Amino acid sequence: MSVAVRADLASARRIVVKVGSSSISGESSWRIPVIVKAIADAHRRGAEVLLVSSGAIATGMPFLELETRPTDLATQQAAAAVGQNVLVFRYQEALRPFRIVAGQVLLTAGDLENATSRSNAKRAIERLLGLRILPIVNENDTVATQEIRFGDNDRLAALVARLVEADALVLLSDIASLYTHPPSEPGAEPLDVIAHDADLSGLEFGATVVNSVGTGGAATKVSAARLAAASGIGVLVTSADLVAQALAGDRVGTWFEPAPRPEVVATGPVDTLSQ
Repeated sequence: MSVAVRADLASARRIVVKVGSSSISGESSWRIPVIVKAIADAHRRGAEVLLVSSGAIATGMPFLELETRPTDLATQQAAAAVGQNVLVFRYQEALRPFRIVAGQVLLTAGDLENATSRSNAKRAIERLLGLRILPIVNENDTVATQEIRFGDNDRLAALVARLVEADALVLLSDIASLYTHPPSEPGAEPLDVIAHDADLSGLEFGATVVNSVGTGGAATKVSAARLAAASGIGVLVTSADLVAQALAGDRVGTWFEPAPRPEVVATGPVDTLSQ
């Protein structure tokens, strides 16, 4: 069903949920069972849920005795190779009480630019959903290069949502909603609803690098949300701590209204994401 308003999330047929590194790695790993519980509740009512999860590099860092995110590609790849295994294990352990099985899907930007690879990825994800498996999607950091990386998993989540024609996309953040300015600044006001054709030029969404374990931030979420909304997919941006309320259709976060006449989906990813 089409998710035109936030409340429709409670009955959406297919939902993509994205969570960032800072919400689930290190001392924040306790959130994994919380997020899984909310997804399991949606799964129980019959929804098809895809989880786009960052965190492979951040999860692998302690095993490589790294205190900060590595800057060279080879070490990032090594950390991801270790961390992806641990990350999916943690998700599967949290899913076990709900009798839900996870399926790992690793993608690169090149996979979604190539028609054959894109078709194969879509077919595999559709089959996983049909088998009631929870696809856990992440960038394939062990083979990605600086030139072809998604750059952040907000964009990956938007492209996956378009690929599978999702009804809604939920981008989980560290804050409850987006603001007119960085929330630490005086006069910053929370944003409730953003129309599909809204002019956001007067708003300031801050830097894209937000912590030592991941990339992303408000600006990347806005860009990804606008991309998905232009394709007719409603998008909610809110805190990972509010994931249960978000999937229940409660009035939380910032809602990006889907375009009533969606843009034709291109054959590959959009290179430039405008705000």
